[in-house]
Amino acid sequence: MNHATGRTRHQERVWSVAEHLDDILAKIAPLEPIELQILEAQGCVLVEDITVPVSLPPFDNSSMDGYAVRAADVADATESAPAVLTVIGDVAAGSGELPEVGPGRAARIMTGAPLPPGAEAVVPVEWTDGGTGGGPAATMRAHSAAPEDAAGEVRVHRPAAAGAHIRARGSDVTEGEPALRAGTVLGPSQIGLLAAIGRGTVTVRPRPRVVVMSTGSELVPPGEALGPGQIHDSNSYQLTAAARAAGAIPYRVGAVADDAETLRSTLEDQLIRADILVTSGGVSVGAYDVVKETLTALSATEPDGSTLAGGAVEFRTLAMQPGKPQGFGLIGPDRTPLLALPGNPVSSYVSFELFVRPAIRALMGLPDVHRPTTPARCTEPIASSPRGKRQFLRGSYDADAGTVTPVGGAGSHLIKAMAHANALIVVPEETTEVAAGAEVDLVLLG
Repeated sequence: MNHATGRTRHQERVWSVAEHLDDILAKIAPLEPIELQILEAQGCVLVEDITVPVSLPPFDNSSMDGYAVRAADVADATESAPAVLTVIGDVAAGSGELPEVGPGRAARIMTGAPLPPGAEAVVPVEWTDGGTGGGPAATMRAHSAAPEDAAGEVRVHRPAAAGAHIRARGSDVTEGEPALRAGTVLGPSQIGLLAAIGRGTVTVRPRPRVVVMSTGSELVPPGEALGPGQIHDSNSYQLTAAARAAGAIPYRVGAVADDAETLRSTLEDQLIRADILVTSGGVSVGAYDVVKETLTALSATEPDGSTLAGGAVEFRTLAMQPGKPQGFGLIGPDRTPLLALPGNPVSSYVSFELFVRPAIRALMGLPDVHRPTTPARCTEPIASSPRGKRQFLRGSYDADAGTVTPVGGAGSHLIKAMAHANALIVVPEETTEVAAGAEVDLVLLG
């Protein structure tokens, strides 16, 4: 190392996008599994196979409000000659004691209620006269099957075959059947299934905790008035939202001034709650590039008792546009990954998509950490793409037409164009021009 400049032989070479990403992913291991309550596990990756402990539904039950009957008793029912059945009681959802449905009998039944013994079908209430006599359905009172205790009569106008309007036991899943496989990301439907089969907790890899901070003395939070030379801090908000969309639990730190000691102490404070640290700004070659200054010095020193000591952050030049300057390393006693992104809004967001998002997904233990890609025809020409650099342009992708239209220019400060893009157009290193109608590769966003 040249201690006068803090540069190493590796830092002097130009890295490709793939080399930088491969180096990041090689140094990141999935988080250790933990057991969580199922609602707390939403968005997490399951690390165990889940087997159904009991069939769903666990018993035959009605899919309609109506009457539980024997199929033979209503086989010849018509509007002009309805089947007249004696109503022997009510069966509500959750009923324990069930009346037995014998010949010429029916039991009023509610949706989700267990099918009483003897019954073979459910006649929807719309196929009947609604029944006569007895108390309201809200009483949900089970009655004796004896005629003297009958709750009245019901006239059925249409036949119902055996099994009609019945949810059979195990018709959803059967006991011992696989419910969810390891590697499944738990969303609302998966949480619902876990609850339905009685699982209160599951073993998952937790969502990574991502600490996001911007650097720059010129940054002012949104909602506050700007002074001379100041701009609103958009990066920390954009990157925090991106981290959340990637599946992480994000923590946004207020903008850090261009002061090495302030940055160092802030990083030390944040290590306790970070599975990954993301900074934006201060990674170029300017006089006030505090991130590079602070973390390069850290890498060059011996451990001094600081919680950051012993870490190594390497700053690199990448063959890409935007996002040429990048930093990556592991800091602190737990070797927490830190990705230092450039400060221009488009550069930082593109860098997040290409490097930070895959790192988050790797921490989650997902098998595929990359955004989906697809070819598309470019509706407009692209001129003057820099030779030797992989360019990522914002684009509006029309999936139905299979086309993409560039949005905005190549400037890394044009954040409005980023907000109207749903894809990144990839222009390879040795391509300097793309003709209208030519096929290009896209990285799909969102």
